[in-house]
Amino acid sequence: MTTESSSYQKIYKIDVPNKISRILIILLVVFLLCLFLPWTQNIRTTGQVTTLRQEQRVQKVNSIIPGQILRWYVKEGDKVKAGDTLVQLTEIKDDYLDPNLVLRTNEQLTAKQQSVEFYESKTTAQKNQLAALQNGLQIKLNQLNNKLKQLDMKIESENATLVSAQNDYNIASKQYQRQQELFNQGLVSLTQLEQRNQALQSFQARLVTAQNNLNNTRQEVLNTQLEINGVQQDNTEKINKIQSDVMSNMSQIATSQGDVSKLKNQYSNYQNRAKLYYIIAPQDGQVVQAKRSGIGEIIKDGETLVEIVPTQLEYAVELYVAPLDIPLLAKGNKIRFIFDGFPAIVFSGWPQASYGTFGGKVEVIENTVSSNGKYRILVSPDATDKPWPTQLRLGTGTQAIALLKDVPIWYELWRNINGFPPDFYTANSSTQTDKKSSSK
Repeated sequence: MTTESSSYQKIYKIDVPNKISRILIILLVVFLLCLFLPWTQNIRTTGQVTTLRQEQRVQKVNSIIPGQILRWYVKEGDKVKAGDTLVQLTEIKDDYLDPNLVLRTNEQLTAKQQSVEFYESKTTAQKNQLAALQNGLQIKLNQLNNKLKQLDMKIESENATLVSAQNDYNIASKQYQRQQELFNQGLVSLTQLEQRNQALQSFQARLVTAQNNLNNTRQEVLNTQLEINGVQQDNTEKINKIQSDVMSNMSQIATSQGDVSKLKNQYSNYQNRAKLYYIIAPQDGQVVQAKRSGIGEIIKDGETLVEIVPTQLEYAVELYVAPLDIPLLAKGNKIRFIFDGFPAIVFSGWPQASYGTFGGKVEVIENTVSSNGKYRILVSPDATDKPWPTQLRLGTGTQAIALLKDVPIWYELWRNINGFPPDFYTANSSTQTDKKSSSK
């Protein structure tokens, strides 16, 4: 019985103090205390390195015109400056094969400009001729109008002469009649009667002459008026013909000026096209991915020849965030990055304890969903954090941690167990909280 009791006591150690329960209690207390440690809520996603400005991204160098590759001045990997020649092309279209195309087009332009000048000189001469004709017409009309005035005065004079001749004839006629009566009574001789008859015939002739002169003058007035009408008609025809010629020349000038403008445009296009035979670098950078190779290959207009990576870059990170998480982000939110190829130790809930991560802040949040069903955001380097590695290259993969609100660990466990999203948080909420506490 004693042996069994001794064995029993050695196996179960009833009287020996137990340390396991104490360790478990300590561990439980530590675990409960850890539940109240702060935890930074976050959103994790992946992305790649890009640039904040679109002109600093990989640029395609295209050919504006079709042509045949004549010579390469660079190879893949070469560093180039803005304006350096990359490729030389030759013409393949038959409209531009003439080596003296620009010179001959300039000659055509000069000839057409001279034609315009000739037409302008001809128009000026015709306008001068028209002015001279109009002045001559005016002088001729003034002369004929003066003649009409003179004829009017002559009519008045001849009309007065006719009245005087009519009066003399009437007086002579009465005197003859009285002389005839006296002759019939035998008081005068036949000689005296014949003298009165001769005087009557003379006054009658003067009357007829006065009437004829008056009629001739009136006829001359009519002829002068007809002459005025004829001069006006003749000069009007000449003036209309000259004006028609002037308008025709002006129309020809307008047509020629249109041809001059067209030739100028064509000449300028030929000059600019000649410059397009040399494909130049648009900016400083490195030549990558030549899309065409060899000599003599035919390329189309708009076809890519090479790609250039700019030298001066403002790096950014391109991320895609799920629609569920996009409301939690705002411009200025802090982001932590792990770049591919750079070692890092990450504690997502304690960013201060992480090593090898780099900071950034949200710069752009697009308002439209991308083809992958997520929203695209751009993150620029955080100026208050350590600078990003200089060895970064475009397209380098990244893992991003968007830092949100600080909460206790127990709350974060409870949130994840229930499937709740992280708390909505903006960058200036802490500042607003401090202002409220200080106002109280």
